[in-house]
Amino acid sequence: MLAMNKIKILGTIAVAVTALIAVSSCNDKRSTGWEYAPNMYEHIAYDPDQKNPNFKDGKTAQLPPAGTTPIGFVRFDYPNTKDGYLAASDEVKTTLPQTQANYAEGKILFLHFCSPCHGVNGQGDGLVVAHGFPAPPSYSKGTSSRGGAMKDLTDGKIYHTITYGLNAMGSYASQLDPTERWKVIMYVHHLQTL
Repeated sequence: MLAMNKIKILGTIAVAVTALIAVSSCNDKRSTGWEYAPNMYEHIAYDPDQKNPNFKDGKTAQLPPAGTTPIGFVRFDYPNTKDGYLAASDEVKTTLPQTQANYAEGKILFLHFCSPCHGVNGQGDGLVVAHGFPAPPSYSKGTSSRGGAMKDLTDGKIYHTITYGLNAMGSYASQLDPTERWKVIMYVHHLQTL
């Protein structure tokens, strides 16, 4: 008899708990229940597009202080003008070591990015010329549209041209980071001697 009372009591408790869970879970449709890690849902940081009372202008995304350089960014403070081109010619020199590894990587980058227009050997006979586009000048025989022989182009002139583009050539600044540009220049100097 005592065992039957225990079963009835436990059964009644189980039914009561089940009913309580069912009633309480159906009560508020907007409730998401318990949060395991509330800081994952309610972060305290401001999003860049949110208003921020901590700054005078109320913006979260602030301009960096004047004259600062982001980490990993390489400055090239020459304007996209003929004067900037000529100044870069005189002042910009490579600091990249002249190694076989850099030369080999420069060749690969040249073949991927430059040869469709300039040709595999830099003679201005790339695939785009076969499709009716004007041929760029040969590195070893041509003349630059800004004056002088292509074989005499300096590090700075080539770097300026890769960074900003020139004539029909667009900028390759987004495709080649500064170190890759220097590797391409290393290979272009080789093509100037062919």
